[in-house]
Amino acid sequence: MTTTVRYAALSYRKEKRTSNDLHHMIPYTPISIAVIICTAIMPLVFNLSKKFALLVLSILGIGLFFALETYFEQIPVFIIESPQSTNVIGWQTTLCIVTPEIERPVLNAQGMQIIPSIKVHFQIISILMVLAVIGIIYGFYKMAYMNNHEKRKPLIAQLITVTCFIGLCVLASSTSFFRTGSIYLSSTSAFLMTTFLILFGVTGGIYAGTWLYGKRKLLSIYIPSIIAMLMTTARYISEFIMFNSGMFRRGRGYLFEPLGFLRLSLFDVLTIAISGVVTFLVLKAINRKPLEKG
Repeated sequence: MTTTVRYAALSYRKEKRTSNDLHHMIPYTPISIAVIICTAIMPLVFNLSKKFALLVLSILGIGLFFALETYFEQIPVFIIESPQSTNVIGWQTTLCIVTPEIERPVLNAQGMQIIPSIKVHFQIISILMVLAVIGIIYGFYKMAYMNNHEKRKPLIAQLITVTCFIGLCVLASSTSFFRTGSIYLSSTSAFLMTTFLILFGVTGGIYAGTWLYGKRKLLSIYIPSIIAMLMTTARYISEFIMFNSGMFRRGRGYLFEPLGFLRLSLFDVLTIAISGVVTFLVLKAINRKPLEKG
């Protein structure tokens, strides 16, 4: 994070940098700063409002993220390979674009100015990341402070899913999941993107399941599983927006063709369902009560 902030300051002074220097500024720098601030004031918020501490910290974290993201987006970026300059959000989007099907609807006639709706694609990922990381830190802090280990298992499950999710986010930012320039993805790209979609939903579902842990099955298992499927669906919707009513195709054939006006394929529907099933199995396992001895 320190590196990205340093590069931001250099670019703000209009010093020319290579286009890779700011690659992880949006959204990782705003996310990092928001999480650090919320973690720093967590003991104070917890002492003032134990019951609503997580809600307060979550709202504050999201608010800080959006404020910082808005600021960083306006930092000018100078691309050595091109005489044209842009701001960070326009520059970052061009790094993610590898297909003409995306490039046309995303960029307007001025070339490097981003259409505002494209930010939905990044923001839903960022919001989940902020909520999940703050939730984990708060959960372990409360567990240590109260000396109550009741939610240890769901917190560990959440920690594992969030770690894997962030790892895939970094891989996506660094490699664009090895997309080759076609709307039809290679097997490697399709596998990575499908895994990301499933994990995105599972991360949201486990997050909800952590705070509903120990309640009756409808709340602790079934509702989070539904949330997981809704999260994956939301991620598909953001891709739909980014494509201007189109989507990546994970393969060829009937399984991967759009199902009418929905634009989702049977494979996409199965992906959404799998995110719910995985969440259900994980939460069912950690909510299982140990057998009594005797």
